Amino acid sequence: MFQKMQSMLYLTCAFLALGCADIEHHQQDHLSEEHYVDGEHNAEYDRDAFFGDEEEEEEYAKLSPLEQQERLISIVKKIDTNSDGFISDDELSTWIQKSFRHYSTEETAHRFPEYDTNHDGIVSWEEYNMHMYDRVIRFDEDVVLNDSEEESFRLLHLKDKKRFEHADINDVPGLNLTEFIAFEHPSEVDYMMDYVKQDALEEHDRNGDGFISLNEYLGDYRRDPGAENDAEWTIVERERFENVYDKDQDGKLSPEELLNWVVPNNLDAAKEEAVHLIKEMDTNGDGKLTENEVLSNQELFLSSEATDYGRQLHDEHFYHDEL
Repeated sequence: MFQKMQSMLYLTCAFLALGCADIEHHQQDHLSEEHYVDGEHNAEYDRDAFFGDEEEEEEYAKLSPLEQQERLISIVKKIDTNSDGFISDDELSTWIQKSFRHYSTEETAHRFPEYDTNHDGIVSWEEYNMHMYDRVIRFDEDVVLNDSEEESFRLLHLKDKKRFEHADINDVPGLNLTEFIAFEHPSEVDYMMDYVKQDALEEHDRNGDGFISLNEYLGDYRRDPGAENDAEWTIVERERFENVYDKDQDGKLSPEELLNWVVPNNLDAAKEEAVHLIKEMDTNGDGKLTENEVLSNQELFLSSEATDYGRQLHDEHFYHDEL
């Protein structure tokens, strides 16, 4: 039973714990490699992502050209937040980031009823434990277990509980849907940012000075005594630490700089896609898009991250006028 619960918790933390920043960066790099081949935009990648599977392709086929156009126009008007009739790269980038965030939390909203077993609109800590481990687990916060695996399990479970408590911001014990999304996606919710920073410091700040040094950033890495040079990945990470994360160039990451590392940053990806789309679709060269320019390049727009590869045409959250 313990091994089952332990493996389940490890799987959960692999996706929820904030220490998985390196995995997320690797995934983003991999997607970028597929999206752009030899510096050229890969339309086939967009098309595969657009349809996803046969069921989505069939759903897309059910929309008439007029329905596609009407929904697309509605989306274009929403992207144009200042209603000046033009879409700037900033407006398009903001919209793409909004799309990223929406779909990252949508699945959590769908799974919420699975945890809320008594259907009262609240997931209690007991319900969460029962769903995850078939029993309510309790560990003493001050008692270190002798068995290393059990101790690792205890620490991960207590970390889970701390995040649960931090997400619960109202006077009602347990998590409503909004709070549950904050629990599962703390880096997507503003009020969880203090928790995110503190959790990252507890994970990596070994000397307790409130900052992350390069050595702490690299973790347990030690150069192989027989090797003349550092491992290639450490060279890449050192460059990233010094030139990307350490904004003030003081040789350490402050809590604010730390967020750039531990929180998935979709800003660059969104900006890159926005610039690409405007470059491809801006027929008069004014650096922004009109409704007609979007409609004239409808296929390109629907096979891009701006519409999440067409999914937004099937999601009222994006195209419905009253939302």
